[in-house]
Amino acid sequence: MNICFVNSTNKWGGVKSWTLDVACGLTKRGHHAVIVGRPGPFVDKAREMGLEALGLSFGPDFNPRLISRFLGMFRRGKIDLVVVNVGKDMRSAGLAARVLGIPVVHRVGLAGDMLNTWKVRLMHKWVRPSILVPCEQIKNGMLQELPYLRPEEVTVILTGKEPAPEPPATVNSPLRFISTSQLNADKGHKDVLEALAVLKKLGYDFYYDIVGTGRIETELKALASRLDLNDRVVWHGFQKDVRAYLRQADVFLLPSRNEGLPNTLLEAMAEGLICLARDVGGVTECWPAAANRLLLPRNAASDAFANALKELLQTEGSLRLKLKMLFWEHSMSNSRQRMTRVLDSFFSRISGAASIEDAGEKS
Repeated sequence: MNICFVNSTNKWGGVKSWTLDVACGLTKRGHHAVIVGRPGPFVDKAREMGLEALGLSFGPDFNPRLISRFLGMFRRGKIDLVVVNVGKDMRSAGLAARVLGIPVVHRVGLAGDMLNTWKVRLMHKWVRPSILVPCEQIKNGMLQELPYLRPEEVTVILTGKEPAPEPPATVNSPLRFISTSQLNADKGHKDVLEALAVLKKLGYDFYYDIVGTGRIETELKALASRLDLNDRVVWHGFQKDVRAYLRQADVFLLPSRNEGLPNTLLEAMAEGLICLARDVGGVTECWPAAANRLLLPRNAASDAFANALKELLQTEGSLRLKLKMLFWEHSMSNSRQRMTRVLDSFFSRISGAASIEDAGEKS
């Protein structure tokens, strides 16, 4: 198959990480993937990974020049399937694909990403995309938000990350905490900083690595300073290779108040980090039952994070290593290889092409 992935969003989010993982995985399985996005880190990273990538300016919805460009691109590239992310993608690449009779898959990262508006209804009726989501929680939310959808129109394929080749073998002293989410209010970094301030006053030693950028970065840095955490918090900004930073840490913190199935969490588990998170979105669908005490209620306040982190700081090193091993082993059941294999079959069925397994069986 020739597959074109289109993502017009400005910020780096989980769907972009998913896109690159899937494109690389399908390329290794013999398919050809093309990435289209705005010029910048997403397109640059795709090229670094050896993928064909194109940076475009998307402009307004229903942009006739952009639609015409996609028409030419899809014809020349003999595209068999178009995978879009948000509404702007649908109202440009999706429309071009519909004109050419190319099937469209709409990959949705959060239930609230699609609202019941006339544009969404119009695109659903005319383009008739197959909707793909990474967890059951998002599917259920979409069916509530969009009453015209039928359950069979939404396919769930859990996101998977490739586990580190070797199990975790060390624990830092002092412990290193890390978060890799965008620095936006709903990601909950404030709660973690307030919790860490309490722990510092109690005499505990630790470091907290924060990877990412976002709308409240300046506000968070000012808060860390007011809480006397400048000697404990390390700000790394945007990083293309997040997993390299995860490998240096021990405990991954996901204080988000709103998530689908977070790529950040899956990456941390795959690197064998102890994970502490709020029970939001589809987190429970990938969480090891033996670590449920580290899955805090959705409305957990900063004191709940302080108590949970205090317990980890007091835990013996050998038990911490066992916890790291627990998350790493659990990630192996949901690998990127498994996800890619399932997506290959799904995309092949939608496009009418034979999957790699089917082709092998017929040869």
